[in-house]
Amino acid sequence: MRSRWKIAACVAACFVSAPAAAQNGGVATETQERQHSNGDGNILWNIVGLVGLLGLRGLWRESDNDGYTDDPV
Repeated sequence: MRSRWKIAACVAACFVSAPAAAQNGGVATETQERQHSNGDGNILWNIVGLVGLLGLRGLWRESDNDGYTDDPV
């Protein structure tokens, strides 16, 4: 019974989502605003995002697994 209520709540949430309301109300969505901005100042944020993604590379742990044994957890 609980799962039915959860499914019903998820379906209801899909119908009242913000982007759909913005499209019907004449308000531009965030994607439309970005497309119309013609890249004003976006290069700075693109560089910041790229540096952040490169920083995630440091979290990668090299494996010493030789293929014959399991990796330690």
